[in-house]
Amino acid sequence: MLRRILFPLLLGLSGCAVLVSLGTWQVQRLAWKESILADINARLSGEPAPLRLDARETTDEYTRVTLSGTPTGQELHVLVSGTQAGTGYRVISAFETSLGPTILLDQGLLPLDSKQSAPLTDPMQVTGTLLWPDDQNSNTPDPDLGKNIWFARNVATMSQHLGTQPLMVVTSTTTPTDPRLTPLPVTTANIKNDHLEYAITWFLLAAVWATMSLYLIYRTTRPKDV
Repeated sequence: MLRRILFPLLLGLSGCAVLVSLGTWQVQRLAWKESILADINARLSGEPAPLRLDARETTDEYTRVTLSGTPTGQELHVLVSGTQAGTGYRVISAFETSLGPTILLDQGLLPLDSKQSAPLTDPMQVTGTLLWPDDQNSNTPDPDLGKNIWFARNVATMSQHLGTQPLMVVTSTTTPTDPRLTPLPVTTANIKNDHLEYAITWFLLAAVWATMSLYLIYRTTRPKDV
C-alpha cells in the first residue's frame, strides 16, 4: 500500500510546498511594498521646503518643494493617457529658477487639441514634488523630435535635450496658473501593489493541488471492481 501511494504523496507534498512558498514570498513582498508606500505618502503629506539644487533621487524623491522662477518657453510634450485629467500631453518645461540654474518642470496635462498654443512665460511661484520618473522601458518608442512628441519621461535625456540640470519638479500648484494646463500632482495611486492578489492566487493553487493529490491517492488506494 505504501509503495502505491508514495509517488502521489511526494508529488502532492512537493507541489504544495512550492506553491505555499511562492504565496509566502508574495506576502513578504506585500509588506515590503506597503512600507515603501507608507514612506512615500509621508513625504507627499509633508510641508514643502525650498528647493535645493543638490537634491538626490536616493534621499529626496517624493519630497515636496517650493520654488520660484520663469518658464523659458521651451517645452517637451509627453503623450499620456489614463491620467486623472484624461488623455493629452504632459508638458515638461525648461524652468529658470530664481536660484539661477534651469531645471525641468512637469507643469501638467495639455489637451491634444491645444498642442500649438503658446506657453505662459511669466514669472511664477511653484509648489510641487521632486520626482525621477521611471516611465521609460525597452519597449518605449524614441521621441518624434520633429513633432515634439515624447512617449516617456526620462530626466537625463530631457535635461540634456533642453540644456537644464537633471532635476525635475512635478507641479501641484502654480501662481499664476497656465490656463492651457491641468496639474497632475504626484500620488501613489498609480504605483502597483498587486502582491496580495498574487499571494491569494498561489495559496488557492496550493489548495487545488492538495485536493487533486488527495483524490489521486484515493483513486490509487481504492479497491478495484471485480
